[in-house]
Order: sequence, then structure tokens, then C-alpha cells
Amino acid sequence: MDAGIISALVTGGLALVGVIISNIMGNNKIQNTLDKAQAVTDTKLEELTREVRAHNNFAQRIPVVEEQIKVINHRIEDLEKGGTKK
Repeated sequence: MDAGIISALVTGGLALVGVIISNIMGNNKIQNTLDKAQAVTDTKLEELTREVRAHNNFAQRIPVVEEQIKVINHRIEDLEKGGTKK
């Protein structure tokens, strides 16, 4: 073979290896970025889930508290009425 052809093949082969390595490194960098973004999203989702559960618990307890306040108010009214009769 001619020295020019061998030189071109070696140069082309090395260029191909360089492109392959660059693509692999770029893909790894993108994958790491995506992994970090997914971890942040998962953390935020867990926090929102916790807040929703806390809110739901609060929403379930409010009617109970309201009913207890009504009972307390009636008892106070009964005590006030009873106190004025004495």
C-alpha cells in the first residue's frame, strides 16, 4: 500500500476513536445530569406527598374540633343560664 493511504487510514481510525470517546463522555455527562435532576424531582415529590398527607389529616380533624367547640359552647351557655337562676 501507498504511504498516503496508510496515513489516511490511521488518521481516519484515530478520528473515529476520538469521536466515539467524545460521544461516550458526552452521554455520561448528560446521564449524570438527568440522574441529579431526577433525584431532585423525587425529593420534591416526597416532600409534597408529606405535606398533602399532613393537610388531609388536618382536614379530617377540623369537623371533629368544630363539633367539640359546639358542645363546649352549649355547656358554657347551660352553665351561664344555670348561674343566673341561682
